[in-house]
Amino acid sequence: MCISWTLQKWNCALTYWRLLQVENTNSSISKMSFRSIEQLLRRNSKTKISQSIATGIHDQKEEKSVQSLRESLLASNQLPEKFDDYHVLLRFLRMRGFDVLKAKATFLNMLKWREDFAVDAIAKDFKVEEYDALKRCYPHGFHGVDKFGRPLYIERIGLVDLNKLMQVMSIDRYVKYHISEQEKTISLRYPACSLAAKKHISSTTAILDVKGLGMNNFSKAAREMFIEIQKIDSNYYPETLNQLYIINAGSGFRALWKVLKAFMEARTLAKIQVLGTNYLSTILQTIEPSNLPDFLGGTCTCSATGGCLLQDKGPWTDTRIIHASEEPSARHVDPTSGKKRTLGMLLEDNKVRDEMSENIQQNPVNEQIFGKIQELEDCAVQTKEVLETLICKQKELAIHILQLRKLLGDEAHAEKKQE
Repeated sequence: MCISWTLQKWNCALTYWRLLQVENTNSSISKMSFRSIEQLLRRNSKTKISQSIATGIHDQKEEKSVQSLRESLLASNQLPEKFDDYHVLLRFLRMRGFDVLKAKATFLNMLKWREDFAVDAIAKDFKVEEYDALKRCYPHGFHGVDKFGRPLYIERIGLVDLNKLMQVMSIDRYVKYHISEQEKTISLRYPACSLAAKKHISSTTAILDVKGLGMNNFSKAAREMFIEIQKIDSNYYPETLNQLYIINAGSGFRALWKVLKAFMEARTLAKIQVLGTNYLSTILQTIEPSNLPDFLGGTCTCSATGGCLLQDKGPWTDTRIIHASEEPSARHVDPTSGKKRTLGMLLEDNKVRDEMSENIQQNPVNEQIFGKIQELEDCAVQTKEVLETLICKQKELAIHILQLRKLLGDEAHAEKKQE
């Protein structure tokens, strides 16, 4: 899947390179009419610049499954406008292995849960009066982005004072707090990160510091809260985790981990790496030191704001993004594609318009050239990300091969001794 996706990106880049060659061979770009360039673009590009940022490049098989799920939901009048979104439907399909019927059942279960639990009211009205006290006894929060542009979430669960946490906030209120944060991530953090990274972002990279955590200090109440949160995230916010690094995992936590794994699905476990104290080289492959707090080995201190985990640091705190999210046009349908315009699309349109308006008025061809540059840059960035992932996997495979060879060597040595 990764290799085919990589080839798709290379094909995208080559297509535009060939297009540029054809244009330069046939005639000078400056002499081409606006209409002729527009026709070439329509034949060689499925989406506009702003759409590619908001929606990404679609896999044809995935797009077909999304369309099938969407049509099925629309036919039964069970697709609220809020969730009539390509990537929302895709997340539920991925969750159920692209079985449309199972994905539909899970999607409808999510809608029922939202209604029963009054999720929209929680997202709008829930206030966390205990915020400061909660942060003191449970250090956690968003802190910048990873190298791909995804939100970076950090928890120092090994420092949690469970007794004090239970006094500060009940399990019921903590669950509502968690839901409100998930809603904020979906509605604001991901669109803001998509704008900043100039590509579609819909998942989070997380670090869980478990130093000092083990069976003895993980109470029954804490286990119940963990199970409830895991159930909510897995069933109602599926496929929003990109990677979870569990760091400083000692023998105590590893014993606890054997128990916790039983409550997690295989698709989630596949995204989790359990690391010991020598974790830094691994996570620095994904996260820049400047976005990693100093207590985890990075260079950020956030001393002016009271500490790295006390602030909701990230592109979503940009005032321009907050203002744009309130504009009604962010929810309008794009007449050229029939798709809803997302916040990321709106903001990118504004950015391009501000930077290019004067130049475009003088020469409209520049808009098309700029578009090609942007799409080529997107292809290059995404291809680099896939290559980095493949290199990382290659190293892991090499380690596994060495371990297996050593195991065979040990067994052969043991057999010789027995002879």
